Parts: sequence; C-alpha cells; structure tokens
Amino acid sequence: MEPLVKDGDRCDVVKGTHAGKSGTVRDLNTSKTGHLTITVVQDDGERFKTLARNVIVRNHTLASHGKRSAS
Repeated sequence: MEPLVKDGDRCDVVKGTHAGKSGTVRDLNTSKTGHLTITVVQDDGERFKTLARNVIVRNHTLASHGKRSAS
C-alpha cells in the first residue's frame, strides 16, 4: 500500500507538537513500531520531524512523472 504522503508534497500539520506549521515533506521513514514518520521543511529552511498521521496534504506531487498536480 502506498503512503498518503510523498516526498515533495506540501502539507499542513494539524495535530501534535508542530500543529499550525506547514512545509514540504522530505525523508519518509517507518519507525520500529510501524509508524510513518516524515521530515517537514518549512519555507524558511527550518526542519522538524512528525508523524505522517499528523498532517494533511495540500498539493500532492505526481512522483512517477516528476510533476505537480494542478490542485
């Protein structure tokens, strides 16, 4: 099953410690307990890690074609 977030997606964090922040998804990892973790890079370059379940995707990338969707 493909994850709901992909590298390069724009997202908003809606839960957890970083709620209210937004940025670009980078570095997807699965933890030892099976949870999907992501690194989010904000526009100012600040990076933070959060669980993928804490974010909603704004613009989904088309990873197989290297293009962004028109959303």
